[in-house]
Amino acid sequence: MRQYAPGTDEQALLTRARYNRLVDMFLGLTCYSIQNHLRTTVADVGQIEVDEIYLGVNKRGAHYVIPCQAKSPGDRFGIVQVMQDILLCREKYPDAICRPIALQFQGENEVAILELAIAHEGDLLRLNVVEEKHYRLSLRSEITQEQIRLLRDREEQ
Repeated sequence: MRQYAPGTDEQALLTRARYNRLVDMFLGLTCYSIQNHLRTTVADVGQIEVDEIYLGVNKRGAHYVIPCQAKSPGDRFGIVQVMQDILLCREKYPDAICRPIALQFQGENEVAILELAIAHEGDLLRLNVVEEKHYRLSLRSEITQEQIRLLRDREEQ
């Protein structure tokens, strides 16, 4: 896969996350990409763009809408973009639970995923990180049988 999505730009990041089902693993949901590079309008906001939108389903059947923002290394996530994502979800997907996330390369084969939320502190709004995890993308040939056994044993405990 790396040979077809090289580099650390936003498109490579979204492609690798989708191919490796990183959003599913991060959220513990079964997720499906339903739209990417969506340009749309939101009432009282105007035009917005979302890098990718996933629909997620948990084991009890609850639906989630997951707007994703992908950033290149060194770029920062902004509160305005997350607020717009939440407003989009409320307007276009009112029956789904909104869980905005951000993805960012930390290196060529390392991806950070953050779930974000807006916190109200009096008159101020603040961008909060609900959860953050880092993933290292490895070729099958880079994973030893001993590592697989260790992961199995950890899971069985």
